[in-house]
Amino acid sequence: MLHSKRILLGVTGSIAAYKAALLVRLLVKAGAEVQVVMTEAAKDFITPLTLSTLSKKPVLSAFVSNTSEGVWNNHVELGLWADALVIAPTSAHTLARCANGFCDDLLSAVYLSAKCPVFFAPAMDLDMYRHPSTLENLRRLESFGNHIIKAEHGELASGLVGEGRLAEPETIVDALDSFFAKRPVFAGKRVLITAGPTQEPIDPVRYISNHSTGKMGYAIARAFARAGASVTLVSGPTSLALPHPSIRRVLVRSAQEMYVASAEAFPEADLTILNAAVADYTPAHPADQKIKKNESIFSLELTKTTDIAATLGEQKRADQLMMGFALETNNEHENALSKLHRKNLDWIVLNSLRDSGAGFGHDTNKITVMDREEQIRLFDLKTKEEVAEDLLTLVEEKWKQQ
Repeated sequence: MLHSKRILLGVTGSIAAYKAALLVRLLVKAGAEVQVVMTEAAKDFITPLTLSTLSKKPVLSAFVSNTSEGVWNNHVELGLWADALVIAPTSAHTLARCANGFCDDLLSAVYLSAKCPVFFAPAMDLDMYRHPSTLENLRRLESFGNHIIKAEHGELASGLVGEGRLAEPETIVDALDSFFAKRPVFAGKRVLITAGPTQEPIDPVRYISNHSTGKMGYAIARAFARAGASVTLVSGPTSLALPHPSIRRVLVRSAQEMYVASAEAFPEADLTILNAAVADYTPAHPADQKIKKNESIFSLELTKTTDIAATLGEQKRADQLMMGFALETNNEHENALSKLHRKNLDWIVLNSLRDSGAGFGHDTNKITVMDREEQIRLFDLKTKEEVAEDLLTLVEEKWKQQ
């Protein structure tokens, strides 16, 4: 989302200014064009040469550069040029200047002239960050429509541990990427997504499960959250981190727990995407104690679990949309279409284990999407993040037609 975006990066007088080098590198790597504007105090912490080398542009810090020739750095033009202004790190002094409209250097003049979105990433010591004047300045800047990338908790230059640490460059880039990923049609939409496997207990130490890692469902959740939807992610056991800070994640283990959590969130959902690999059967009588290895043959009595897609499909209102997934090994299209109609889905996403690179465990996937009118869309093998974007676009097209 940052490809070809023009980013003004303001760097101020903070020990965290050294992180600006990595931030510039990440932005350039993402395809952005970066123009750095430094305050004079920032030069005490990192050299303009470092940032100009990484950005491939001369660093600006004064209204007039190369004073022998009198080259004017037009703050108005800079403010119009940028797709985003990011001030990282933002010192307490720069926060105060911007919050109160002071304009005594190039960076503050660019801020007051900016027509683009502005992001502040504060960095300072714990007590400075907690001071009422700093908190008020942050509140004022946010009330003006600016975006605050909150300081993180960690060890500070003073040796104290607490809030005030500059957000990591990767976090700042992700915040920008998420901002540009937003799509207006998803604003205010509530999306329920299930992901990962379920684990059905045999005894306190054993369970029945499958090979699902949750990667596809988590990629879908991230794509919809970045687009601006309010996402509830009902997740079975995985090793994956929360894919986006705005996502509400509900952790479950068994098929019954996943059904209960999904049923609770379903009435408020505008869209439900059932990606989880839910067990069809569960042990009828899980043992309270570990089962000992005595017999040469061991049998388990299994009972059907609640069919989440079918149950929610029966409850689905006309204003709700549902997307299901089908992982098949034979008669793929026929089985997927049957599932779509039986469970009252709007789309079925077919994965075939015959396709190399598709299915569980891979970072890639190859899908075929069918809708209620039995229109079929074929997609090439892609990363799961790219597959999630394709599904996002399908939903966007549907909602734009309504």
